[in-house]
Amino acid sequence: MAGLTAGGMAGLKDATAIVGIGQTAFAKQLPESEKTLACRAVLAALDDAGIPPSEVDALASYTMEETDEVELAKAIGAGDLTFFSKVGYGGGGSCATVAHLAAAIATGQASVGVAWRSRKRGSGPRPWKNTAVQLPTPAQWTRPFGLLRPADEIAMLARRYMHEYGASRDHFFNVALACRNRANQNPAAMMYERPLTREMYMTSRWISEPLCLFDNCLETDGALACVIVSKERARDCRRTPVYVHSAAQGLPAQHHGMVNYWNDDPLTGPAWTTARHLWKQADFGPHDVDVAQIYDAFTALVPLSLEGYGFCGRGEGGAFTEGGALEIGGRLPLNTSGGGLSEAYVHGFNLINEGVKQLRGTSTAQVPDASTCLVTAGEGVPTSAILLRN
Repeated sequence: MAGLTAGGMAGLKDATAIVGIGQTAFAKQLPESEKTLACRAVLAALDDAGIPPSEVDALASYTMEETDEVELAKAIGAGDLTFFSKVGYGGGGSCATVAHLAAAIATGQASVGVAWRSRKRGSGPRPWKNTAVQLPTPAQWTRPFGLLRPADEIAMLARRYMHEYGASRDHFFNVALACRNRANQNPAAMMYERPLTREMYMTSRWISEPLCLFDNCLETDGALACVIVSKERARDCRRTPVYVHSAAQGLPAQHHGMVNYWNDDPLTGPAWTTARHLWKQADFGPHDVDVAQIYDAFTALVPLSLEGYGFCGRGEGGAFTEGGALEIGGRLPLNTSGGGLSEAYVHGFNLINEGVKQLRGTSTAQVPDASTCLVTAGEGVPTSAILLRN
């Protein structure tokens, strides 16, 4: 979209706000269809905003979303749609759905936008098990050689990161523990009241070495949605508006999937490209962020993202996690609902909703006086990020 270029984003600063959020229950298996879950999350978000479904005129979702705009719009009773978009690359598209709607509303293409993600990953099939389709080009260089799952590809990045910069499993544990501690405070989280100890982590089974069970995200059925309107309309909505301050997408030159083979430095992933444009349009920087929701499909992605988004220097992401830095009261409270590791894995959309809760002051693990929040999408794939403020 032309509106998402670096120059175009300047006109989007605080021009729109998230005014409603909604979600279903999260579980390993839910009986409802993905369409039903999507509708429930969207209707809950609209009710939260105090906006009737008939006023919705814009929709945004992921290319991997099974429920399309036509079916959702009919089912919820939306009005005429004047804007709709889908964003690719799985979890890399989460924040971009908000960015696309913000651009559409700020440029007058729509007035009430809804972004959503509905998924039955807990009870559904694994995408990489479908051998009846031809492999996409990146996978032709990985799957025949044993890298069958995202966990296998990220394991390669994790091992290289450990080798080059001295990161350790203790650093990955710090990420897993911070997320689990926050989930233990969140009754909606799948890992609510299920503590994690260092011994549990260190003795758990390998999924793809050096990534163990607790380095991997959950498998979840569930759905989430949010509602975006102009800043003018936001003042009249039911909830305190949370403004979209800056947004960006990033696809670095010569990028090649999660393994990033062709890049000059495979550990300099899409976060670095996204961050440059994100901060360029913002009135504050990394050290002004009160709380962060950083995509955590795997623990090893978090140190890489901490570096990419400028919270620490090159190779310092592991050390950054030490001393309770990611806990409430630490340098950068992280994934305060439990994130993909311990709340639910719905391609990162729960991170968006949790960012809104933090800036409303309604999180189950509230950071005192939080006024700025970074939300990121999947690192390792073409990605996106948003800065929120209240």
